[in-house]
Amino acid sequence: MKSPAVVNFSPEAGSVEIREIERPAIGANDVLLEVANVGVCGSDLHQWTADHSWPVNYPVVLGHEFGGHIVEIGSEVEIWKEGDRVVSETAAIIDPDNPMTRQGLYNLDTSRKGFGYGVDGAMTKYVRVPSRILHRVPDRLPFEEACLTEPTCVAYNAVVRNARIEPGDRVIVLGPGTIGILCAAMAKQCGAQVALVGLEQDAHRLKIAEQYGCETIIGDASEWAKSRDGLGSDGVIDAAGASATLQIALDVVRPNGWISKVGWGPQPLGFNLDPLVQKNVTLQGSFSHHWTIWERVIALMGDGQFDVKPIIGGVWDVTDWHEAFEKMHGGEVVKSVLRPV
Repeated sequence: MKSPAVVNFSPEAGSVEIREIERPAIGANDVLLEVANVGVCGSDLHQWTADHSWPVNYPVVLGHEFGGHIVEIGSEVEIWKEGDRVVSETAAIIDPDNPMTRQGLYNLDTSRKGFGYGVDGAMTKYVRVPSRILHRVPDRLPFEEACLTEPTCVAYNAVVRNARIEPGDRVIVLGPGTIGILCAAMAKQCGAQVALVGLEQDAHRLKIAEQYGCETIIGDASEWAKSRDGLGSDGVIDAAGASATLQIALDVVRPNGWISKVGWGPQPLGFNLDPLVQKNVTLQGSFSHHWTIWERVIALMGDGQFDVKPIIGGVWDVTDWHEAFEKMHGGEVVKSVLRPV
């Protein structure tokens, strides 16, 4: 049985197309998931435009933000059954003996391979998933929303685990993409006063952030950062896809403040880091997520405490992937969601 899949087939720009692929075979500890919905990530777009900075195992089915129903169980899988509603983490392959994995931080296992670049992802009807990275989805949470558990976990890690927000803090978020908006919303939920910063072309995305109660700024955020006591914001979450925004973060953060950097940017910095030292600023990287974060985020989403609906710009069949990608790439929507056919 073959199904259409969105396949990135080479490192050249534009090398994405629909191909018919076979239903995957599963191993003893895997399940076969019938995909209900899959979110389009910025990394999918970067592989499409060939401006990514990570190795890709071509050809590969794209898609790592997904959920669906279990339709087949491996012979050694015990806690899941056919028909279960689940979402999946991204760490498809990890080394169980890696020191980071043994600490529960398998997201930091340097040999880790994820869906959509290391192994086939979920922009198709069926995907093979190790049972160890599944999470149960409550019936009240639609898959169109549940498939965005993954980017919400990225935001949770950057804002809750890798920052130090206290209620009443003033926090600036740089970059109004999916992760930036979710980070701003998460910081707001933590009790911070939040400003999301973007450019003129980001006006539509900034309006969406206002639905989460965040202030929005086009251009220079210095005045907002210093409006309380003249020293700067308590913290900055850098969710922009460029290295240069770190300089902005250093400019607007207060002495003894913090910066949580979650946005990828392969460009060299091109500026000195003396302000980091002079201000006694904590700079913290934030990458991916792990099991406990997923359980927390699903609890928040399932109880209606964290709503991802505002960022969803539409749902397209996987065969209409190009339109869904274009609308995200052009900034018309924040998040495109696909459904298999």
